[in-house]
Amino acid sequence: MSPRKSVAETAATRDRIIDSALALASAEGLEGLTIGRLATDLAMSKAGVIGHFGSKEALQLAVLDAAVRRFTQRVPARAVGARPGTERLARTYDEWIAYMAEREGHGGCFLTSVATEFDGRPGPVRDAVLTALGTWTAYVKDELGTAVATGGLPAGTDVDQLAFELGGVVLAAGQSIKLHRDPQAPERARRAVARLLGAP
Repeated sequence: MSPRKSVAETAATRDRIIDSALALASAEGLEGLTIGRLATDLAMSKAGVIGHFGSKEALQLAVLDAAVRRFTQRVPARAVGARPGTERLARTYDEWIAYMAEREGHGGCFLTSVATEFDGRPGPVRDAVLTALGTWTAYVKDELGTAVATGGLPAGTDVDQLAFELGGVVLAAGQSIKLHRDPQAPERARRAVARLLGAP
């Protein structure tokens, strides 16, 4: 086997482990990941699974990183063509709500679920969640600031408060979609976002 092929196969196996771990963590929580369960699901040895990461915590961080990348590709990336400010944010939140409501995949929002799971557990996983959510909040505040500067929102708008309220809508939507299975939750969330952003 050539070294190049070996590296490619190792990377492919690592990606396969992460995909399986993300599906499992979406259903049972990131802390619910077990090397034994993954090994069984993937028809691998426990040593074969953990050997790609070194520890359960490193696997959790890799899964979280994969979830952040998928979220970025699925949500804000699809709003890039929209006009900066409220139009782009409306499109972004629409994509996020659609993402949470999709029947395939995990349902709900993996990042907010993990944030709840690890909010009281100090350590690298919590730190990574804080970094990811901090990046998202900065994105939202930047777009809100642009909206204020361009007249899309009134001068003097409290950007921090508005970002907080938009975050509250997403948390409520996620719970209603995943826990209550409320079919009206996505549309309710979209109406709430539209009202907060001043859309008709």
